[in-house]
Amino acid sequence: MSDTPLNEGWFTEVWSPEGSAFSLEVTAKLHEEQSEFQKIEIFETRHWGRLMVLDGCYMVTDRDNFLYHEMMTHPALFTHPDPKKVLVIGGGDCGTLREVLKHPNVEQAWQVEIDERVTRVSEEYFPALCESNGDPRASLLFEDGIAWIKNCEPGDLDVIIVDSTDPVGPAAGLFNREFFGHCLRALGEDGLLVQQSESPLFHTETLIKEMYREMRAAGFKSLQTLPFPQPIYPSGWWSCTMASQGLDVTGFREADAGAKAFETLYYNAGVHKGALALPEFMKGLAE
Repeated sequence: MSDTPLNEGWFTEVWSPEGSAFSLEVTAKLHEEQSEFQKIEIFETRHWGRLMVLDGCYMVTDRDNFLYHEMMTHPALFTHPDPKKVLVIGGGDCGTLREVLKHPNVEQAWQVEIDERVTRVSEEYFPALCESNGDPRASLLFEDGIAWIKNCEPGDLDVIIVDSTDPVGPAAGLFNREFFGHCLRALGEDGLLVQQSESPLFHTETLIKEMYREMRAAGFKSLQTLPFPQPIYPSGWWSCTMASQGLDVTGFREADAGAKAFETLYYNAGVHKGALALPEFMKGLAE
């Protein structure tokens, strides 16, 4: 990956393994810093609003972040029968936390993000994503999510959402059997784990199938990947993968989703149902 622009006035993320790239026309750089963990940049773009880039990789734009944040949260929370305690690992831009807290039955939500600077920069440049940070149900913790989940009380959580960057650097430990085992221990009997699982087009063979093997080895029995569009990420097509030991994650509270008492831009009961239908080349994942 590279932050080398194709031409002046454009920011490009190059995905070298697949020979592809995506560019956005930028009008200004609003912020740049090197945190303890990564380089953080904020740009103003001509058509996509503000853009956050971490270590040269697109993370969030004003225009399309709702796709990711809604699909990382609402399918999982409408699959669990009664989610009260929710943990978000990562998610420093706070958009996932905001979506979690739209559910009135959620009583406690923790966001455990290793890099506090991502959240503080988001509060300044993406205030709409951070509008629920002051919710009394929310706790923002700036520490290692892997260590936090190891120390979590057994069976204490209903839903764990792993809103991580690509599986490199500090995020590499979020994609293996040991981590999934700690998540399983921390979840209740009907607990549910959901993790961003990259591009179905680019990563089914190299990442998603390996996630299934590791999740099953850790003790998860029901698994389901839900693809969704995400224009700024490699291939423009992204996914999350849900896993549970006791729940059937191929079903959900469809009537509740259809009657949801909050607004979304993408998610609804029909979208959820449609996302459960995998393309032919991915159907073997569930076998």
